Order: sequence, then C-alpha cells, then structure tokens
Amino acid sequence: MERTAPDPQREPVPAPPVGLPVLPELAAHLAAAAGRAAPEPPGGSLPLRTAACGYWERRGLFTAADRVLAGPGLPALLLALYAAADGAVLLPRPCSPWYAPPARLLGRPVHMAPVPVESGGVPDPFALLETVRRARMHGDTPRVLVLSVADDPTGTCPPPEQLHEVCEAAAEEGLWVISDESRRDLLHDPHDTVVLSPAEMLPGEVVVLTDLRAALLPASWPAALARFPGTRRGAVLRDAALHTLAELPAVLPGPLACAVTHALGESDAVRERTAAAARVYGALTGALHGVLTEAGALCRPPHAGSSLYADFEALGRPLAARGIAGSADLERELAPWTARGGHRFEDDPDALRVRLGADALLGVDMEVRRRVLDAADPLQLPHVRAGLRGLERKLFELGGASGSDAGRWGAEAEDGPSARVEDGAGGGAGGGRGQRGGSCVEGGEDS
Repeated sequence: MERTAPDPQREPVPAPPVGLPVLPELAAHLAAAAGRAAPEPPGGSLPLRTAACGYWERRGLFTAADRVLAGPGLPALLLALYAAADGAVLLPRPCSPWYAPPARLLGRPVHMAPVPVESGGVPDPFALLETVRRARMHGDTPRVLVLSVADDPTGTCPPPEQLHEVCEAAAEEGLWVISDESRRDLLHDPHDTVVLSPAEMLPGEVVVLTDLRAALLPASWPAALARFPGTRRGAVLRDAALHTLAELPAVLPGPLACAVTHALGESDAVRERTAAAARVYGALTGALHGVLTEAGALCRPPHAGSSLYADFEALGRPLAARGIAGSADLERELAPWTARGGHRFEDDPDALRVRLGADALLGVDMEVRRRVLDAADPLQLPHVRAGLRGLERKLFELGGASGSDAGRWGAEAEDGPSARVEDGAGGGAGGGRGQRGGSCVEGGEDS
C-alpha cells in the first residue's frame, strides 16, 4: 500500500511479441484511406465517435458522441485523464505497465493497493480504504482509481460482488474510477465468466477506457477510446482531458482513424477474428497454467486475454541456489516464454513473480500464427507442444516438481519443426527476436 517512486535502475523492456496477423479487411480499409490528407481532430471526428457509441451500446452502455474521446493509445488518454483529475493516482498491485508512467510524467503521486486472492485487476476494498488514508497522511489528495475488469497481467476477471465493493469504497472517498475494459471481449469462456462494467454500478463516477489493440486492432495500430459520464461533472472532466490532447497534440492519423471507424462497426470478419483470438488465448494460457502449477508455482486460473501471472515463492530455495533472487532474475531465465518480471507491473522487485504470455507459443512468423488461429485444437500443433515442453524442462531445471503427466507435451519435441522452435526460444521471445524483426518487412503484417 506504500507510495512508489520511479526506479532509475530498471532494465529495458524486452522486445514485445508481434501479435496476430493483420485482418485483411482492416488492412484494405487502411490502404484505401492512405491518401487522406485531412488531419483527425483532437478527441476524434464525429463519425469515429459515433461508431464508438455503437460499439459500447452493443455492450450494454448507452453512449452519446459528445461523451467520447479517441486518442493514439491508452497511455495518451490516461495522461490526459490524470492531468484533468489533478490529484494522486491509486492503482492495484500488480497492474498494467501502462497505468503508472503517465502519472509520474505529470508529477502525480502514485499509491498501490494489493489485489485480493480471488483475482487481479481491482484492489482489495479494505486495502483501498487504508491506502487512501495513508495517502492523505502523506499530504496527497487521491483523485483517481484505475482498475481493470479483464486484467493484464493476471488474466483474471474480478467477481461482480468484489467489483461492487471496490466501487462503493471509491464512491465513499470521492474518487473518479477509470475502468480499463480493453480485454473484456477476450473471455476464454463467455458463458462461464460474468464481466460487468463499473459504469453500470456508478454511472456518474466512471470513465471507461478501451485500448482497441487488445482485441479489435493489430497491436501496431495505436488507438484507444474513453467514455465519460453524462453528467455536468463528467463533461468538465472530458473538456479538460480534450484540452490536454489538443495541447500535446495527441491525435489519430487520418488514415488510421478511417480503419478504426470501420473496425468499431464490428463486421462479421472482425467479430470472427476476435472470437478466434479469445479461443486460442484460452487454450494456450490454460496449458501454460497447467505447466506452471504442476511445477509448484502459484497462479490464478486465467479467464481473459493472453497472459497469466505466476508466483514462484514456493521455489525460493532452489531458485536462490541458482542465484535467482527477484523478478528481474526470473524474467531473464524465462525470457523465451515472453516473461516479464513483476517489477514491470508495480510489484515488489524482490518477489519471485512474473507474467507469462500466450504469444510465446504462437510461433515466430505470421504463416505459423495463421495456422494457430485456424487450428481446431492449437495444443496439437508441434511448435506449440514444443514450447510447452521446453517450459516444463526449464522449470524442472529451476527446481520445479515434475507433474504426473509432465511429459505429455514432449512427444514431438525432439525432431522436425518443433525442435527448431524450441531451440529458437519456445516459439516466443529471446532467441526468436531476430526473426521477429524480419517480420516487420514482410508486407507489414506484424501486429
């Protein structure tokens, strides 16, 4: 619950994964708009904001166009919101790596509250109240709470009753709630996971954020939306945030805005791609969860998105014997599986916690990744099994237990394309980065 400060010793973030292939329909719309010379206005044009209204109404949130802002990515919108709210920022620990940096750039104090056992994305409600109390003791004035209903890094969704308690606590303390709902469309089992927006609970106190790259757009197309309450206070906050976007200036490129407007209409092809991504991520993160827990790590079962968060404290003794004393050390050991240490998510750098991503199992080129999307069962593909088997072996080397069926991913891992992917980095980061860099010039399909 302590206040955090910038860490000048942080290592550079490893090269990100390339994501899924660009949907041809979206690429065609971007290409068709390439000749547009007119700039997009700050906050987005009326056609784009109207399309955003339809996007939210299909998710149960009636929205007027004058309550919407569009910007070039989630960090830009967060910076504008923090500037408009003018106070300390409260975040769950761990949280998305995008949440804290804009606040620190503005000189806003950042205070962390731990998440409960059940899920990530929201702080424990009692810890939140204690964090507010301590922030005020330090002379800070908390104004904003950022939470996530489909969390990165943990891949979990908070139960509705837990979310309601947190929203009630935030309302009691007079906080703006910023709800990051970027991954709500990537539920692994939509019929078994209930996701509610805080805007349904506190309609006058919640700003909804959506980073469209999470589910709707390629990762290399930065575009995000903010939905403001239809109140006078909400209008004041929106106007102040729009002023910041205009001053930066932080606007979408014109051609990209045209493609985003089309994507927000959610054609059959766009919806099918989102559903396929959710299905594939569910299968891959589920398999990763099995490997991690069999090795002895603690890990919440993932429900949404492409990541999960593992705690290796139970393996502290064998890890210490290998010189692994914190999240940065563990990140280096597990880099081939796109591991990111907990210190990158505002967690304790001395804790043995990392985020792992399903992107590590997708493959090192776009053709392979297309096959994963098209496969009836991605877990039967040789390179996917090789990546999982490589992780099993690595965890066993680090002192992890071998589960009762720990060898199930190794049947094809000794020869053929599987061995090549495993040797290159388990199909993910690390040794595959050179190939990944090449993908950027193969027709621009990296996302």
